[in-house]
Amino acid sequence: MNVAVLLLLGLGLLEAEGRCFFSRTQEHCVCYNLSQESLGSIIQCLAATVVEFRGGQLERYVAFPISDLDPSIIEMLGSLVIRKIIFGDLLVPEILLARVLTFFSYTQVQELVFESCIFKGRGNWAEMASQNLPILSLHFHNVTSAPLTGREQDFSSLSSWLETLQELAVTGSHVTSLPCSIGRLFRALRSLDMAQNSLGDESLMPTFCEGAFPQLQVLSLQCNNLTSYHSVCESMQLLRELQHLDLSQNKLMADPSSSCQWPVALRIFNLSNNGLDEVLTPLPPSLEVLDVSCNHLYAVDISLSSLKKLFLSQNMLQAAPSIRNYPMLDTLHLDNNSITELPWDEVKLLGHLQDVTAAGNPYNCSCSGAGGVQALAGLVHLGQGWPQDYKCHAPPRCQGRLVKDVLVSVLQCNSAAVIVPVCIALILLGVAGAVCLVRSRPGLVRPCLRV
Repeated sequence: MNVAVLLLLGLGLLEAEGRCFFSRTQEHCVCYNLSQESLGSIIQCLAATVVEFRGGQLERYVAFPISDLDPSIIEMLGSLVIRKIIFGDLLVPEILLARVLTFFSYTQVQELVFESCIFKGRGNWAEMASQNLPILSLHFHNVTSAPLTGREQDFSSLSSWLETLQELAVTGSHVTSLPCSIGRLFRALRSLDMAQNSLGDESLMPTFCEGAFPQLQVLSLQCNNLTSYHSVCESMQLLRELQHLDLSQNKLMADPSSSCQWPVALRIFNLSNNGLDEVLTPLPPSLEVLDVSCNHLYAVDISLSSLKKLFLSQNMLQAAPSIRNYPMLDTLHLDNNSITELPWDEVKLLGHLQDVTAAGNPYNCSCSGAGGVQALAGLVHLGQGWPQDYKCHAPPRCQGRLVKDVLVSVLQCNSAAVIVPVCIALILLGVAGAVCLVRSRPGLVRPCLRV
């Protein structure tokens, strides 16, 4: 029974008194500072699909006796509906973790999360050799451990499990590199999140070496120390299945001489928050989603025939880009730029999109700034920002007013729409008058004399 107690406590045995809180509607149970004396409160967590353990130091339990499980306990563990376990604010001796992790093979837990944990020492991972676990998703956030370099043998002992893992996240943990040999173990991995670390340009090529992450489709390198657009592109060459790449919150710079080609499978590309004053090129050839929001772009002059979604919010754009360059586009976000008006010919094209937003711009409401936006609002849904976030900045008489409340004079803003029909009407009226005059006074028309 000691093993069951240790497993159910999620390594959360503490001296201080603790308690579990179960939300039946969310099927989520959180336990704080559990001790052997307060173990009874964990019973309510047995009906949860997500169990969270917070707080504690586990060094005193390194010598906790662990023996083989009785068949009754194995049956009990297999009947639990728990699918996700979260460990937080824990000091975890690896030797204890290595001994307990083997018992997860009897559960249905598919996702394991460690948040704000410190991993201490080194465990005997040989016991995990050839051990299969049901865990498909593994997350580490704000964790501290010994460097990964030199621990290839430890990871090799976990290969039977790691080769089946589909999602891995190591975020906010000051990671500077990932050894090539470790990356080669993750043969089925589909998603890798390395956001908020200390990865530099020089560390990417060894990390994504030949044979590493062969099935990777989604990669996040958000908020690292990346600066060279060309180097990042070169390091992605072997990720042939890569479809989604997040490079946001770095400091990428262009390389005019770069001729690197991105993986042809890449469809979703995030370059937001990089301080860009121009869109970096070359771009993936089959790109469908491009996010370059939160940069310093004054104009966007690119052409992508396959692009479906373009996010340009929070830049310095003076005008909306011509969507003639994006025949497949269905989504365009232009919030919080410096756009003062939407030309009538562009409005007609924008009206064919499914999702358009342009809130927070300094519209000039004397003419097309108001008329264009009003016309666009009549064609598409402008999102949650309409109408309260569409305001006039000029002329002074309209400043602060909502764009939708401005009366637009058709004669002033689109005089051609009035003048042309009037001219045609006057011409037709003149012709009709001449015909009537001729018919009423036949003598005005003399026949030609024959000689």
